[in-house]
Amino acid sequence: MKRLRWIPAMIVVTMLAGCVPSLKNDTEVVQSDAKDKEEATIIPNMQIDDQYYRTLLPYKASASRGLIVSNIYSKYDITEAESGLLRLSQNAFDPGKYFFQEGQYIDKETASSWLARSSQTDDGLNPATNKSMSPTERAKKAPIYLAHIVEQNYLEKAGKNKVKLAGVSIGLALNSIYYYQKEDYGATYEEQIPEQALTKQGEKIAAQIIQRLRQKEGLENVPMVVGLFKQQSRSSIVPGTYISYGIVDEGSNKISEWKSIKEEYVLFPTNDSEENYREMNQYFKFFKQDIEKYFSNYTNVIGTGFYQDNKIKKLNIDIPIKFYGTSEIVGFTQFMAGAVIDQFPKGLKVEVNVTSVNGPEALVVKEANSSEPYVHIYND
Repeated sequence: MKRLRWIPAMIVVTMLAGCVPSLKNDTEVVQSDAKDKEEATIIPNMQIDDQYYRTLLPYKASASRGLIVSNIYSKYDITEAESGLLRLSQNAFDPGKYFFQEGQYIDKETASSWLARSSQTDDGLNPATNKSMSPTERAKKAPIYLAHIVEQNYLEKAGKNKVKLAGVSIGLALNSIYYYQKEDYGATYEEQIPEQALTKQGEKIAAQIIQRLRQKEGLENVPMVVGLFKQQSRSSIVPGTYISYGIVDEGSNKISEWKSIKEEYVLFPTNDSEENYREMNQYFKFFKQDIEKYFSNYTNVIGTGFYQDNKIKKLNIDIPIKFYGTSEIVGFTQFMAGAVIDQFPKGLKVEVNVTSVNGPEALVVKEANSSEPYVHIYND
């Protein structure tokens, strides 16, 4: 008989977010900000997992807060541009040693100016255009490559009661498709940007940004991580991924080597016949068939697999339902949790979110190599 671990919602959120601090034994220290002003800050005592950074409190929002929503096409890319940069940062900044803070050095005005065309602002990083160029010429010869800049700061202890900036990560969100109109309020056209051209332009832009950051007070010598993020299309329901990254050593002003990244998100069920997806697609279909066989009163079952180096690392499943009774939701969740254990490999992490028009209804999380899923019924 399968055992299910029922846990409160707060614990589930803590596990997944990874940055909820302990309320006891937190450490108060002094931090110097970007303008060399000292202020008290708190280092949370608890680190949920060694892959998550502890976040300094009180939480400081990014100096360019708000721009990402208007500059990146989808909520999926918004999330991945930030969370993917956290993963990349671990290549240079150990989560056991460094603390996380949103970027404080590139403010909204600076970011907006850098994201413009060089014909619009003196420091614009996107290609210049002129009035003689038609919209089609602009799309083919001078598309907007750089859509957004994500900055993250990493701090470390400096003595017993101080922390200092010890690293910066920069994510450059790049357009894989350039959208344009041939006339005002007309149809929207799109021009695909080849990945080779995107990478070349991204590396060129990265070099310029590194030089500019080195001129900012406090950033003259700190190590940096720079990643190139390839956005998906506006209509995509899976996020883009980082395609390459480089490390700027302490005191250096350039990246000596760019390293390619093999990450992708795959939607299940898929008709893609690639060997990498075939086995997982079959597992997913069996799971979906189980749900369809016993509970037909649902909308759909959609899975998103995260792959690194051609191997699946995590599978997220969304199940929108039309159930209204608590007992029906409990029965469905119990059955579904059992199907997760039965149908997917033991070494795979699987997270299932059940939602309705009323919001979240249930959450099931099976950690890799676990035979007992965590289960929570919201408002139960």
